[in-house]
Amino acid sequence: MKRVSFLTFAIVMAGIGLSGFAAAAEEISPVGNWKTIDDKTGKVKSIVQISESNGEFKGKVEKLFSPPAKSENPICDKCEGELKDKPVLGMVIMWGLKKDGKEYTDGHIVDPAEGKIYKCKIKLAEDGKQLELRGFVGISLLGRTQTWIRE
Repeated sequence: MKRVSFLTFAIVMAGIGLSGFAAAAEEISPVGNWKTIDDKTGKVKSIVQISESNGEFKGKVEKLFSPPAKSENPICDKCEGELKDKPVLGMVIMWGLKKDGKEYTDGHIVDPAEGKIYKCKIKLAEDGKQLELRGFVGISLLGRTQTWIRE
């Protein structure tokens, strides 16, 4: 009788341990609000909200900080096409990202200050507390990385 009780106890404990392991192994998502940091000043530039719809991740500017923004309500005067002269606040600046292993690739990002669109990819770091965004032209080696901080 004691043997059955011990066996039952062992099975229950193993199940609890495995469910805890599965929860720990659950992947952290980039969905949420992220502080973008100015490369030159090290100050927070904006809050970008990353969302997911049908497997595509995109980022929208939720808040701007002035400075470093030159005005409280800047527009993308250097942008071309549909983004030309649109307000940066509320603008979707990152789109097309799809999960690819531990990275999110095949995306694009616009730099509203320059009006240029770059290819981009992102990956999470520091247990999901940081996001490493790589913007580039052509291949990933020809670009730069920014670190965003989860809000």
